[in-house]
Amino acid sequence: MTQNAFAEAPMLFDLDEAPEAPLPSGRLPSYIKDHRKRLRERFMDGGAAAMPDYELLELVLFRSIPRQDVKPLARLLLDTFGDFNRVLTAPVERLSEVKGVGDAVITDLKILEASAHRMARARVMQRQVISGWDALLDYCHTAMAHRETEQFRVFYLDRKNVLIADEEQARGTVDHVPVYPREVAKRALELNASALILVHNHPSGDPTPSQSDVDMTNQIQSACVALGLTLHDHLIIGKSTELSFRAEGYL
Repeated sequence: MTQNAFAEAPMLFDLDEAPEAPLPSGRLPSYIKDHRKRLRERFMDGGAAAMPDYELLELVLFRSIPRQDVKPLARLLLDTFGDFNRVLTAPVERLSEVKGVGDAVITDLKILEASAHRMARARVMQRQVISGWDALLDYCHTAMAHRETEQFRVFYLDRKNVLIADEEQARGTVDHVPVYPREVAKRALELNASALILVHNHPSGDPTPSQSDVDMTNQIQSACVALGLTLHDHLIIGKSTELSFRAEGYL
């Protein structure tokens, strides 16, 4: 990877923060040290709600780039991708194109993304989905709302509507994802599932279904009926909201 203006720290996972590389003076510049101390204190006192996106992103970058002012990089990342969530979920290839971003920064961002997904997923797995609908929607938005390409997932449920499997079936382009109804139904039988919920995202941010979305849902519904499975819903996840096929009368 080419050299850039931000010197990243080695990726040492057994330390609380990456070690500081010596500057010519042998000391961390006071304006950087004091700024980092103030941000950390404000975060511990008021939490994330007390901080704008660029400052929260600075806290993340402190670990990756321990001895330089990371505010310019934080702002550059936000300008490039739009908001904090989109920075975390940006593809590795696009992150690496941003000046100042190297392996350590990418690794730390992807660890945070994976942690957020795992925490949200833990709230819905092996739980009764219908009574925990808000948690399911939160998980869908966390995992899918800020992706730049379409992703199609299926939630498989048992007879009591407990979520027993969450599986990504396909990935696509910015406006299309290939889905095979027979494979969706076949997988339900393999898992001994009784019901399922379809979920996919619209990177445009608009959850309005296309005609191909409607046709694909109808095909899966037909396969489910033939096999005695229940299709509870198909959710389309937009940037800030979602559309339910069941609520909108498509199912």
